[in-house]
Amino acid sequence: MTLTAYVTVGKAALIETEIKRSRFICAVHPVESETDAEQLIQNVRKEHWKANHNCFAYIIGKKQEIQKASDDGEPSGTAGVPILDVLKRRGICNVLVVVTRYFGGIKLGAGGLIRAYAHATSAGLNAAEVVKQVPSYQWIVTVDYHLSGTLENKLRESAYIIKNIRYSDKVSFDLYTNQDDGPAFLNWVTDLTNGQAETDKSHELYLQEKLPNPGELSNND
Repeated sequence: MTLTAYVTVGKAALIETEIKRSRFICAVHPVESETDAEQLIQNVRKEHWKANHNCFAYIIGKKQEIQKASDDGEPSGTAGVPILDVLKRRGICNVLVVVTRYFGGIKLGAGGLIRAYAHATSAGLNAAEVVKQVPSYQWIVTVDYHLSGTLENKLRESAYIIKNIRYSDKVSFDLYTNQDDGPAFLNWVTDLTNGQAETDKSHELYLQEKLPNPGELSNND
């Protein structure tokens, strides 16, 4: 199996903003399928059945293969598409965003609605923490006790991640590295231990790397 990097959200989040007396409640969910996304949309609609609109967009697939958006009664192109555009601009996949609006009595106009839904989405994504899923390896490095102290100290000074240390007749370190760092890691361990370490690649996995949040979109209209 070959893993490929992709960008998604690290957790579900719920955040509310108020724009000209209208409440915009943004719910962000990591999803793996359209079925998951549609079920969550129905859950939001049941919870906020008194709301004026429950607009949404989702993108599924590491190459953003599946995309869907809904204005849910807002003027065409003023809600679902702006939500979707924020997801596409940030390169995010496997995510659902539902923005619920309770109308506050002041009309925003088409431009104001576009900015409001984009702003709510951006705030929701920032709360959910956008992350890069980085293809990585788990390694098992086993050494004699006289090498374990030096190896542990050097590992803690490095970018490599120690998951666990096990002690028996020898000392075994369970480690994570990015896949791109694999060859350099093997050379590093070999040099550090003078070739006395037993190094085995355990399996492939994803490690999360939190991405910085961009500045929030302006909602001035």
